[in-house]
Formats: sequence, C-alpha cells, structure tokens
Amino acid sequence: MANTTKTFTITKLAAALSLSLGCGAAAAQDYVYSPYKLLDLYRGGGQAITIAPDGAPAPFIGSGFDKQPLTWAFASGECGEEEWGGQPGQAVADANVAAFAAAGARYIISTGGQGRVFTCASDEGMERFIQRYLSPQMLGIDFDIEAEQTPEQVDALVRRIAAAQARHPKLRMSFTIATHAASDGSRHSLNGMGETVLAAVRRAGLRGYTLNLMVMDYGPAAKKVCVVRKGRCDMGASALRAARNVHEKYRVPYGQIELTAMIGVNDVVENVFTVADAETLVKAARKLKLAGLHYWSLDRDKPCAPDVKGVDGGCSGMKGVPGGAYARALGQPVR
Repeated sequence: MANTTKTFTITKLAAALSLSLGCGAAAAQDYVYSPYKLLDLYRGGGQAITIAPDGAPAPFIGSGFDKQPLTWAFASGECGEEEWGGQPGQAVADANVAAFAAAGARYIISTGGQGRVFTCASDEGMERFIQRYLSPQMLGIDFDIEAEQTPEQVDALVRRIAAAQARHPKLRMSFTIATHAASDGSRHSLNGMGETVLAAVRRAGLRGYTLNLMVMDYGPAAKKVCVVRKGRCDMGASALRAARNVHEKYRVPYGQIELTAMIGVNDVVENVFTVADAETLVKAARKLKLAGLHYWSLDRDKPCAPDVKGVDGGCSGMKGVPGGAYARALGQPVR
C-alpha cells in the first residue's frame, strides 16, 4: 500500500467460507468499514493516536462515522519484536491500547505495507505480538504483503497465523494484496505475490480469512489493467471488476473479499479516485455482500493547500472536495 502519508501531531483520543481445497465451509466475515492511519513518527508521551491533525477537531469526528474501527498502519519486523516506523511496538501499544479500550473504539492492527516486511518464524513470537495489542476492541490483524517478502517468509507467516487462529478464533484475519482489474476478458488480477499468499493460505487450511484487494495505482489506462472510460481508468468500475475477477478466477467468495481504495490522486497520478467512485464501492458492497471497505488514508481525507501538486500524503489532491467527504461516502451503512 502507498506509504507516503504525512504524520500529524499525536494527541489523546476520546473517543467465510474456507478456500482451502477439500475443506469444509467456514462462516463469512462480518462486514467492516475502516480507514487506515499511518503511525510513523510516533513519539509517545503517554498519549494515544488521534484522527485529528494537530489536535484540532477533524471532519471525521462528529460526522456519525467516528465509531467505526480504525486501522493502525504499519507494524514491521519480526513478530514479537516489531516496530512502527522505528518506534518499539510496546511503546505504541502502551500509549494506545488502553485508551482505545476505554473509549470503546475498535481497531485493526495492520502489518507490512509498501517497502516493509513483517515476518514471523515462531508461534511464540506471534503470540507475543497479539497479546501486546489485544483488548476487547481489537477486531483483528491485517497482513499487508507486497513484493519484498520471499515465498518462504510468506509460508512461515501464514502457518503462524493459522496456529494463532486456533488460539484466538474471534480475531479477524485479512491479507492485503495488490490487484489489477483487467476488463479485456483475461481476468488478470492478482500478481505473483498475491497468488503466493493465496496458495500459502490454502495450504495452511486457514478459515474465515479475507482477501483485501488494493484497488489503486493500476497504471496508464489499458483494458489489461482496468476498466477504461474516456481515456482513463474508471476507479469505481475497476474496483468492482477486480473483485469479480478474483471471485471468478480464484473461486474466492465475495463474502471473503474486501476492497481498499487510495482516495483522491493516487501515486499513479492519472488514477484518480473520486467521491462518486466511493459511492460506487458502497453500492457494490451492498450488492455483492463484500466483507469490507477501507481507504488510504484518514489523514488524506481533506483538501490540499493551493501549492500542493500531484499526490500528497497529507491530503487528497481533489479541488473542491471538503474534508471528510470520503469518510461520509464510504461509511454509509451496507448491512
């Protein structure tokens, strides 16, 4: 996932079917809507992360969606010894877990991300990792696995996840992977790493997991990678096509597919995800009964300063789109 978000001041927050071939069915995941927030440059001080820049009221707060889960991004390194942008995992947990639990605010722990690797060589390490962040408000763990990991690392990680699932059956386990959205009939979707992850998941017999497709950064408009309209990738239609391609090509039930969009201007600047695209995703989630919708990132859900050009980690790049517009669109009730 794009890893360019600027980090704001940290202040206190008040506030499936099994796809393993030959295995029996598992219950589909409950629908989850949750924006991401990057925790880089966290500086502790006994305070919790916030969804407000510089401690000021943010459009997300009081919008009616502020009770939705927040996805913390990204833990990296070896499980049990992980860090968050250079900060120790225990420091991040000490400053945030109790505060979120006290506020009744739900959260998801996300690992990996673009240019980072989260590994796990032992069940003991995975258990230390889970226990560090565990509370009644923790919904689950998202494993964002991108090009930097080896097949051996992926396989070891998934085996640890399967063992952890037996110990913590209520925790939601998701795998965030890159995707294309071919509209040329090829059903081209998951890349090699995505296929590696899915194969490892199936070998491990993991049940009730979800695949969280990154519906972003397709590249220059072409039917081999997206749905093309008026010379551009139609981001809403492409996200829907990506879900359909994965469902049809890999036999993944829609109830185990989630979508994560990069709001506004993507890293591939000609790929622009609008509020109308967000509304398209919500309609698709209702129709297909998807497992969830997410967006990158909470900090970008506001307009840019006049001098900002192209993609920016701290704003959407969308002129005339008010702060919180994507939260309001994507946070609409689905089920």
